[in-house]
Amino acid sequence: MKGLLLAGGYGTRLRPLTFVGNKHMLPIANKPILLYGLEHLRDAGITNIGIILGPLREGIVQALGDGSKFGVKITYLEQPEPKGLAHAVLVAEEYLDNESFTMYLGDNLLRQGAKPLVDVMQKNESDCVVAVTNVKDPSSYGVVVFNDDGTVKNLVEKPKEPISNWALIGVYVFNNKIFDAAKKIKPSWRGELEITDAIQTLLNDGARVDVQRVQGWWKDTGKPQDLLEANQLVLRDLIPYNKGRIEETATVTNNVAIGEGTVVHSRTTIRGPVIIGNHCEIGPNAYIGPYTSIGDDSTIRNSEIENTIVMEGARIDCGRRITDSLIGRKVEVQSSENNVPKGHSLIIGDMSYVTL
Repeated sequence: MKGLLLAGGYGTRLRPLTFVGNKHMLPIANKPILLYGLEHLRDAGITNIGIILGPLREGIVQALGDGSKFGVKITYLEQPEPKGLAHAVLVAEEYLDNESFTMYLGDNLLRQGAKPLVDVMQKNESDCVVAVTNVKDPSSYGVVVFNDDGTVKNLVEKPKEPISNWALIGVYVFNNKIFDAAKKIKPSWRGELEITDAIQTLLNDGARVDVQRVQGWWKDTGKPQDLLEANQLVLRDLIPYNKGRIEETATVTNNVAIGEGTVVHSRTTIRGPVIIGNHCEIGPNAYIGPYTSIGDDSTIRNSEIENTIVMEGARIDCGRRITDSLIGRKVEVQSSENNVPKGHSLIIGDMSYVTL
């Protein structure tokens, strides 16, 4: 079985963070989102992985290379325009070479990984396995409608009426029947070849489509708030470690991971879960609150930060409290002369300069 990891799209809902980079390379707990999907495919026993690249691909090839450092072999595939998930399958047809494959959307986070779907595929000799989870608002998703006996009746993309609360998430397993199904469908009103239409065609043609109900949490990271929520979910499972140096008068509590060469200076408080990268300077006079990730080579002084993603190379020295924020790479946040106490929530793109 091969893997297909999708890293295309424009990431418009995550601008300005995606003006100069690919959304799949944004960090969650100091690791690119795309790497979670890659590792989940590998952990399911899949070592040959094709990665679909779109027009914005900055940083992907540089970070993942040929895959050898992650124990896999990567082949990069071109999708010049984002014309839908079923289109991505057709782009990869020659690479997949009639093998069964697991398709994983690169901006999804799934605690259970991909292995449970692969297990269902192998046990039932399915033609397709989809993962579903129960959601409050099914109108934003493709949904699965079940027969009384629990088998799949049909699939509906973003239903206006609440016909099912079981939403499709971004992980699928297919055999080679999906290629003919994808060739039969027409573009939707969005101008895209929808994977739900292709799976519905499989059903109509008598193929076996099975469902795996997601165990644990799942998160689509398409919007800024989703990134912060995903960061929280991952940090809840953080295993603490300290590879840096903590000065005597600094206070570190709960689960905190500190990278190599990082110094936590005096008069600093860190309350986990928090992850801090390599070669960072934290403090003096800093407070790092729960659910904060700080990337490599960052400096945080004279500031309070909580529930925030700080990307690599950022420098924050503003004398203010920053919460629920996304701070891009090499951003500088400094204080102004007017030091009225306030809390700030920021979304700042890479290499910006902000005075508070």
